[in-house]
Amino acid sequence: MLRAIVLRARTKGKGKKTATAALAALTVLASAPSPDTSRRARTADDRVHTEAGWVRGTRTAAHRTFQGIPYAAPPTGRHRWAAPRPRAPWPGVRDATRPGPLCPQVPSPYAQIASTEEDCLALNVTAPAAPTDRAAPVLVWIHGDGAVGGGGFFDGRRLADRGTVVITVNYRLGVFGGLAHPGLEGSGTFGLQDQQAALRWVRRNAAAFGGDPGRVTVAGSSFGAAAITAHLTSPTARGLFDRAVLASGEGMMDMPAGAMGPEVPGYRWYVWRTLDELRAASADITAPLGCADPDPAASLRCLRALPVRRILEVPAIMNVFQAFAHGTPTLPDLPAHALRAGRFHRVPVLSGATRDEHRTFVGMRYDGVGVPFTRDDYATALATAFGADAPRVRAQYPLADFPSPALAWSTVVTDRMWALGTQAQHTALARHVPVHAYEFADRDAPMYLPLPGDFDFGAYHAGDTPYLFEDPEAHPLFTAAQRALADTMTDQWAAFARTGAPTAPGLPDWPRHRRGAATPYTQSLAPDRIGPVDYAREHRLGFWRALPSTPRP
Repeated sequence: MLRAIVLRARTKGKGKKTATAALAALTVLASAPSPDTSRRARTADDRVHTEAGWVRGTRTAAHRTFQGIPYAAPPTGRHRWAAPRPRAPWPGVRDATRPGPLCPQVPSPYAQIASTEEDCLALNVTAPAAPTDRAAPVLVWIHGDGAVGGGGFFDGRRLADRGTVVITVNYRLGVFGGLAHPGLEGSGTFGLQDQQAALRWVRRNAAAFGGDPGRVTVAGSSFGAAAITAHLTSPTARGLFDRAVLASGEGMMDMPAGAMGPEVPGYRWYVWRTLDELRAASADITAPLGCADPDPAASLRCLRALPVRRILEVPAIMNVFQAFAHGTPTLPDLPAHALRAGRFHRVPVLSGATRDEHRTFVGMRYDGVGVPFTRDDYATALATAFGADAPRVRAQYPLADFPSPALAWSTVVTDRMWALGTQAQHTALARHVPVHAYEFADRDAPMYLPLPGDFDFGAYHAGDTPYLFEDPEAHPLFTAAQRALADTMTDQWAAFARTGAPTAPGLPDWPRHRRGAATPYTQSLAPDRIGPVDYAREHRLGFWRALPSTPRP
């Protein structure tokens, strides 16, 4: 899933609204709608007893599906911006044949999804229909973006076909998940707390759906993967999961100035903020709501009393909070430092990225929407990002080597920001736990947004998600080779959920990523080839590590 982060910097600039809308659109379209029980043939009721009461889902010959199951009480009224609470038991049998409401979010011109419903802390379960002798492994999916989306957009039937119970989660987004306020307990981490509440629910309830509460994998992409990095280092997440999947994780990434647009400043950490930084951002972005008060408690009461619709009217109020606060009870340490120091939960990790991560963000701001990124733009972008080092970067990435300036800039930022951060993450984790590293490398992955421009998106950010989840937009565009790759990847992810390694008889060999190896192993995943890739060489990481402007660890 993509993170529509262009507006995150609390700046104003031409073109950001369009870029953000397009990114949000891909966030939604990169996953399939939740299974629509109305179109399923030969369905039947299926009842399960959870800790809060009975739920009625649907059963087909292949799957059991339960949607919109509450895992926490509504975060409304005085519980807006408070820790999640247990859901009260319900009488009778609760209908679980349709997705629950999305958490509050705003629509965009490209993605007409919106919600003002705060009673949204729900999850969806897809399980194999056939009983097995042993309880099935459980995979909990945390969606990305942090400002739009929901668990119901991810159809887990492909993974369920491999004997996995798949659970997708809604959590509070944007300002509702990330507000930081003086004296407010839990500031900057309410979305993380929701996810941990869902994981506790899974431990307590997975067995009722045929799942093994002792084999829980938490998986996510982009902002979802960043959240999982937070959980790996969070003391309040100890014991909540047994394996982790980080797809395009951002936990050890910085952001050079201008990487997300010329008006966006650089950040030492892409997704982490101090509590003071998020408090300042919260005060700025909520100022138009008229709740400023010398007494923080009075200001908070005012904010909690506002209708959701009024809060969502503030421009960029959801995008500003696509970051997590550290220095809090949920996240005491800066996660990047905690990973490097080995202060994280010891679980096996599957960690990777796409080969052309940043083409998504450049294409959707420029050439992919009919706005050419020019030679002058390239020169300006290099100077903004790298200052005195810009000539060295231009010599390493000359325009003559690329079909367009947009692809040159995309490659620069993919290598410098995404690949450097991804490799640092692999290295830090592999010092202490088994790590299997990968690169999604299908440069013909279907791009299914109706964009007016002409741009080669390559193996773009979030382009791997439809290879794991059912997706009616992408799957009709797959070639036979891409379908075979999707089958293999799904088999590998299911094997990881079962055993902690993405290997099984009949699957390609996949050695562990070992930091002491001459070339630490990274598995390239492409339709025409699955095998090792020299990730550091491919992305010129030696050049970037030696560059003076690159932050030191």
